[in-house]
Amino acid sequence: MELYPTPGPNKAGELARRAAQDGCDLVLAAGGDGTINEAINGLVGNPVVFGALPAGTANVLANELGLSNRPDRAASQLLHAVPTRIPLGAYDRPGHSRRHFALMAGIGLDARIVYELDLNLKARLGKLAYWHGGFRQLGRRVPQFTIKVHGVPHVASFALITRVRNYGGDFEIAKRVRLTDAEFEVVLFQNHEWHDYLRFFGAVVTNRLYTTPGVTICRASEAVIAPPEDERIYVQMDGEAVGSVPATISSVPDSLTLLIPKGYSDRSSHADHAAMPSRN
Repeated sequence: MELYPTPGPNKAGELARRAAQDGCDLVLAAGGDGTINEAINGLVGNPVVFGALPAGTANVLANELGLSNRPDRAASQLLHAVPTRIPLGAYDRPGHSRRHFALMAGIGLDARIVYELDLNLKARLGKLAYWHGGFRQLGRRVPQFTIKVHGVPHVASFALITRVRNYGGDFEIAKRVRLTDAEFEVVLFQNHEWHDYLRFFGAVVTNRLYTTPGVTICRASEAVIAPPEDERIYVQMDGEAVGSVPATISSVPDSLTLLIPKGYSDRSSHADHAAMPSRN
């Protein structure tokens, strides 16, 4: 076993790639969602088995899989996990290199929160810094953009293109998706006044989002996003600011071998059965 400490941001992907090239057949990454995202970008298309150990500000992947928040207990759970080949999401922006994600891409409001996040505050407060960033949006206009799903254009102010049910470690927005699915669940918030988001937030908390006016939910393997002429629309992936639109978000099959606990599919299937039909 070899340990590769990350010397700073944007280094975990390079270290994971080097470990695979050095002949490692298993790579475990300990960190938050950003570190996990970097690591998987170093392993895309590689047969090396990957596992996530929770640490950092938040680890949505570990929460989604039902792993303990303690790294030692999570490591014990991974001993009995099953290597499973899964798709990943991809973010393609003209003139930039492709970047992959395991969890979700957010376009619009939540990406603006991430983009404007005070990193010093995040270091001190952890996830509370995101709540602080969200409250700072109150009273601000939320710009709209166009997103095409199955060739049909929609106007939205926040789009969540997700491969997991869990959002930020605290809520479930998507209800009928799992990491092994070929398609995303796409959740579009179409209203753009800040008070509409208070209503949307209430619907998430009370599990009524699927029947809330102003919300469209569908399945897709690709979405094409175009900005308005006079606004910059930001994109976040797995909780990290990555850029802006225009962009295409797509599902890339057979991308990563992930250690998945045996009970994950059973829990996901139960959630699918309990979920209400989508609103289109």
